[in-house]
Amino acid sequence: MFASILLFGLFFLMLAQGIAISVAIAVSSILTGLFFLPPSVAFFVATQKMFAGVDSFTLLAIPFFILAGNIMNKGGIAIRLVNLAKLIGGRLPGSLAHTNVIANMLFGSISGSAIAAAAAVGGTMAPLQKKEGYDPTFSAAVNIASAPSGILIPPSGPLILFSLVSGGTSISALFIGGYVPGLLMGLSVMIVAGVIAKRRKFPVSEIPGFGEAAKIVWQALPPLLMVVVVIGGIVIGAFTATEGAAVAVLYSFVLSLIYRLATWREYVDVLKSSMVTSAVILFLIAASGVMSYVMTITGIPDAIADALLTFKNPIVILLIMNICLLIIGFFMDLTPAVLIFTPIFLPIAREVGMDPVQFGLMMIFNLGIGSMTPPVGSVLFVGCSIAGVSIEKVAKPLLPFFITLVIALLMITYIPALTLGLPRLLGLM
Repeated sequence: MFASILLFGLFFLMLAQGIAISVAIAVSSILTGLFFLPPSVAFFVATQKMFAGVDSFTLLAIPFFILAGNIMNKGGIAIRLVNLAKLIGGRLPGSLAHTNVIANMLFGSISGSAIAAAAAVGGTMAPLQKKEGYDPTFSAAVNIASAPSGILIPPSGPLILFSLVSGGTSISALFIGGYVPGLLMGLSVMIVAGVIAKRRKFPVSEIPGFGEAAKIVWQALPPLLMVVVVIGGIVIGAFTATEGAAVAVLYSFVLSLIYRLATWREYVDVLKSSMVTSAVILFLIAASGVMSYVMTITGIPDAIADALLTFKNPIVILLIMNICLLIIGFFMDLTPAVLIFTPIFLPIAREVGMDPVQFGLMMIFNLGIGSMTPPVGSVLFVGCSIAGVSIEKVAKPLLPFFITLVIALLMITYIPALTLGLPRLLGLM
């Protein structure tokens, strides 16, 4: 109890002071460790654990996927996918809202970033929806609620991160298992958007002719083919996740050269932004290695597990875990939350019979919902900024989507077939 209060008390105190989350993780862990280890040992172990945390070949997949996504983001990929999404959802009530959701699912899976999807797709869709008479707060809510779906549809950096933190959960199984939850998240948003659009009588877009439709599909195929190549190669064992990420970089670079999607100066900017993003994530991973060690030697995960397992009923235990993760998602970004809380909750999930693949997808789904909620929701801030509306005005339109996504989360939690069916069908488990 003392270790828990000290560790998390120091951590949240430093966050409240505006200290970077990675620094807060490292410093709070080291200071807590000093109460249980001699200073010389504590600092030596902290350094060792930080280096060990990033000493992984699989971890190279994250900066590669970040680079591939940034190359894709720089060119005209978003508008190609928006056109395809408009073709798919064009006949539904509030067709532009459905276009936004489908485009976020497509673009998010390619870029691997909910924030990038919210910015790129939202920036493209907001003017179109405003022109058609859509309420800007409704448009922003749809964009914000659907953007996290892309982090579940592979290739997904958070799923790779979970695989590493969880001790080697199959990346192939996580990737294939992520399709149904990702689609379920998108469909949940589309159901709510469709009901609201029908009630408000939002317009339906015109469907292009066969020739124009064929052109739209043809233009969208090259970026979509990257996902097929990368995920297909990983699943059949042609290459590892890291090699697949490198293939994604090569593919996206060649594609951008063919279509002349970026200038050489933009490539330099892409490299710089990818380096900065990768450095932030890698330092977070390094710092979390120290926190994981401190939690282990102080028995924090065991204490939390013993407290939760006193409820006996697995349904209640999983519900409490989800409530805890939802609250955590309100105040913490997805990456540090995965790093810190996977070692705590995964053993409990295993104890009640939940497969690590299902738990990982449940956790990412849960924290994805957190990214669209105040006060720390990164997707919420980006979506509101792109739409030019305030967070206060978006909160009410966002509530129906939040409730529907929580229902979908409970389905993911209590129906294993939704996450494990495809991996088992393909012999990955």
